[in-house]
Amino acid sequence: MVLADLVFPKALRRSRAQQLAADVLLILGGSLFTALMARIAIPLPFTPVPITGQTLAVLLTGAALGSRRGALSMAAYVLEGSLGLPVFAGGAAGLKRLTGPTGGYLVGFIAAAFVTGWLAERGWDRRPLLAALAMLIGNAVIYLFGLPWLAMFLGGFLGPKGALALGLLPFIPGDLLKLFLATLLLPSAWGVVRNIRRER
Repeated sequence: MVLADLVFPKALRRSRAQQLAADVLLILGGSLFTALMARIAIPLPFTPVPITGQTLAVLLTGAALGSRRGALSMAAYVLEGSLGLPVFAGGAAGLKRLTGPTGGYLVGFIAAAFVTGWLAERGWDRRPLLAALAMLIGNAVIYLFGLPWLAMFLGGFLGPKGALALGLLPFIPGDLLKLFLATLLLPSAWGVVRNIRRER
């Protein structure tokens, strides 16, 4: 069980059509949340990779929706941007973003949401320490996809103009801040939703 299953309990989804409708709403809601967080974008002059709120949205969406819906939500997000909707970092759009230097990170969003959701389904999002570890693993998955792709455009991983220097190191402080926020938000959200359900 993940947060979405408490917000949309099975009691409200009696028929298959209701279940499908709830899942579609959650999936599209996750993609919209990621698009909104992508508006928080700080371009860096020395790298094609901007600082954005996307990764926080990806990890929170995966944890809240679970592995399957989280991955589908990010797949919908990538598809929306590829089709021309202005949902990528800073309102960018188009297939060129997917095939450009940052395309690997976008594909990594799908895998990261799946992994984070899989961990959340096993209760990792309910305690701060485990939530932090789940977020860290999900973040690492994004880099696992993003850095090799970026390296193809930069000519390698190492050196002052390699993928590690331009696609990882400048983002560590921001990633740590986002992990801290996610670690606070997830267990707190569980507490809030449970209290609301008790009051009903």
